[in-house]
Amino acid sequence: MRPIITLLTDFGTADGYVAEMKGVLFSLAPDSEIVDLSHDIPAHDVELARLTVARYWRRFPSGAVHLALVDPGVGTARACLAVESEGRYLVGPDNGVLSPALLLPGARAVALPVPPTAARTFHGRDVFAPAAAALAMGQVLDSLGVAVDAPLVRRTKEAVRREDGAVVGEVIAIDRFGNAITNLLGARSGVVAAAGRPIPIRGTYADVAPGAPVAISGSTGLLEIAVREGSAAASLGLVRGAAVVWYRG
Repeated sequence: MRPIITLLTDFGTADGYVAEMKGVLFSLAPDSEIVDLSHDIPAHDVELARLTVARYWRRFPSGAVHLALVDPGVGTARACLAVESEGRYLVGPDNGVLSPALLLPGARAVALPVPPTAARTFHGRDVFAPAAAALAMGQVLDSLGVAVDAPLVRRTKEAVRREDGAVVGEVIAIDRFGNAITNLLGARSGVVAAAGRPIPIRGTYADVAPGAPVAISGSTGLLEIAVREGSAAASLGLVRGAAVVWYRG
């Protein structure tokens, strides 16, 4: 099977940045299959990129290389990482975007060297793409840089259980449908208080009438607040950081 390299960025496709990175990848790993996952992450939105990485990185076969590049700190002292976790590889900045893989037992990471000729504004082309290509060609992780211990930047606060048994969380992302994704994990019954109102937890969007709010456990296990055939963000005024409280049924 051809080596797989996936690309996730906030670059969009109007400029030539993605093309430059692909040029490097194909030059150094000519037999690789490059999979464009998305280049439409909102600019600098590391948190949404992290959640997106969490959705897909283990769905690809063992040996896949995931290059995740949403890097508002490019050119600063933040580390450039290559990670091996559960038989897959991830390459990107140490700003939390790779934390879904780094959180797992047995994950290993190395800090990639930054060549003196690298453009400080384009580590994707000059640091991360060459590392991803090297991994796709079979180079071992430890040969790419210096091992680092738990270089994990965690971006999302943990939900907190109150004395009355309720769990307090927050909205951590808004998806393209206007659904508010929270950091509440495993909530499948009861109600959620959000935007000043109780919202029932149901199994599907269709369990409520059109235009009604509903909370469901999404495909990642995180609780999502939605409005059937509408936008929870627009209808309820939910934004990232908004408080939510889960009252168990």
